[in-house]
Amino acid sequence: MTDSEQSKLIISGAVAAHELPIAVHDGVPEDADGGAETELRRELVPAASHGLRLDLALAAIVPEFSRNYLQQLIGGGVVQLRGLVVTKTSTKVKAGDELAIELRPTLQSQAFKPEAMVLDIVFEDPYLMVINKPAGLVVHPAPGNWSGTLLNGLLAYDAQASFLPRAGIVHRLDKDTSGLMVVARQRQVMDQLVDLIAARNVSREYIALAHEAWQGAKTREVDAAIGRDTRNRLRMAVVDLEKNSGKTASTVVALLHNGERHCLVKCKLHTGRTHQIRVHMAFLGHPLVSDELYGGAAGGGLHRQALHACRLAFKHPVTGAKMEFRSPPPADLLAAIADLGLIYN
Repeated sequence: MTDSEQSKLIISGAVAAHELPIAVHDGVPEDADGGAETELRRELVPAASHGLRLDLALAAIVPEFSRNYLQQLIGGGVVQLRGLVVTKTSTKVKAGDELAIELRPTLQSQAFKPEAMVLDIVFEDPYLMVINKPAGLVVHPAPGNWSGTLLNGLLAYDAQASFLPRAGIVHRLDKDTSGLMVVARQRQVMDQLVDLIAARNVSREYIALAHEAWQGAKTREVDAAIGRDTRNRLRMAVVDLEKNSGKTASTVVALLHNGERHCLVKCKLHTGRTHQIRVHMAFLGHPLVSDELYGGAAGGGLHRQALHACRLAFKHPVTGAKMEFRSPPPADLLAAIADLGLIYN
């Protein structure tokens, strides 16, 4: 690869829309395949941008992309100013300076492609679908999982999904959490489902297998705000909103069966924060079995956190019918429950 080829700005609409980080190899963001079509663009810095920082000048020249994303590209060594690679966002530009830009699809932009897969569809009509997601299936493309996601499967199953944000996905389950999800098939229905969830009019219940015997009242309501763990950015944590950023979170936990070292509980969400049940259960001193991120040790032969979305209920946004769906725990979770001496009824 020539020096000039290594000094390219690689941007795409899909990336800008999602504000996702770029993968960099040898100073150049990677694209999905070497045969992707590219567009070479050379722009002159306009008089209005004279004396501005490079990132601000780029933001004015290619306003369809955020300044934050353009800063990532500059730091990755893929922007060329006056024929030279520039990696400092604070570099000042002058009117008439030439910027070399090559537009090329990235991994992110090519992630939103149809991929045929078997979907466990519990219910479908022209307006929405309810899907029973298996453990191990990522819901939508993200760093490390640019293909093989539920979103890719939805795009292959329904051609109309390509016209919807996130292919109609209105809520998410973690990769290793199994169970029920509702997906919209029309834009208006998607907006209505989002509003139902925000208004707490979608009932979502989970089965969780946790460490330690349950103590005290059989039903407990946990109202504890959740935010990013300041000591580990991969985790979420219960936070004090007066000191840290975060969002209110509420979960009702009810005991189903108790054991000497473990307990089986049902969790009902009133909010839908990232890792909410996992964080709240750890906060109570009952981390989920095999949930290493939140302090849960392996157990029962499980290779993923012991969490399953077992019930989903809502009012159909179009027909007004009361919808209720149930999904029993999958085989791996049932085996773990039995192995640890508990009973699921």
